[in-house]
Amino acid sequence: MTTELNKDAEALQKAFGDAVSSVSEFRGETTVVVSLEKLKEVLKSCHSEHGYDFLLDITTVDNADEDPRFEVVYELSDVKDTKHLRVKAPVSEDEEVPSAVEIWRGADWHEREAYDMMGIRFTDHPDMRRILMWEGYPFYPLRKEFPLAGKTTDMPDVAFTGVAPLEGGPFVTSSGAGSRVEMEPRAKGQNPGEIERGKVAPSDQR
Repeated sequence: MTTELNKDAEALQKAFGDAVSSVSEFRGETTVVVSLEKLKEVLKSCHSEHGYDFLLDITTVDNADEDPRFEVVYELSDVKDTKHLRVKAPVSEDEEVPSAVEIWRGADWHEREAYDMMGIRFTDHPDMRRILMWEGYPFYPLRKEFPLAGKTTDMPDVAFTGVAPLEGGPFVTSSGAGSRVEMEPRAKGQNPGEIERGKVAPSDQR
């Protein structure tokens, strides 16, 4: 049975032809992959013609050694939460993404975060500044080459200048041998795998 969501994806594929490289569905979620050149037109169509008036999120993916290296991902819905659509576009390191702020005003901070954490710039953005890291910071913390423990900095007026002590902290996956479950932490101060090895009583599992 063709759902309304599938009809939207099919309509986009029909309207934009080869610019829509794929439409896929997984666990009830539909993803449309489009070319960067037609991305803004597709997003405008999603908003004005198909009723996706709510931008849930903009995220990015670093595929490291692949080319194009990045993907920018838009999670779209409507304010009544009756349908959901994911739109993805591949982005090379030297390319910029058209801003979606004029379509959804909420794209403003999402795009700034994508720039700050991944280094992807958005053209025609009203305020393309970093939103978490300080201006002049030379790295992008969500890129694959950025180490888990962080990098040292010579900035004198930040809270600390040492390496960020993330590894071994709560909710950070541990490296080393063992199953995926054993490597996952469960609570602050608890060593990964303690529950599986029977060291933590069920009543302590908060």
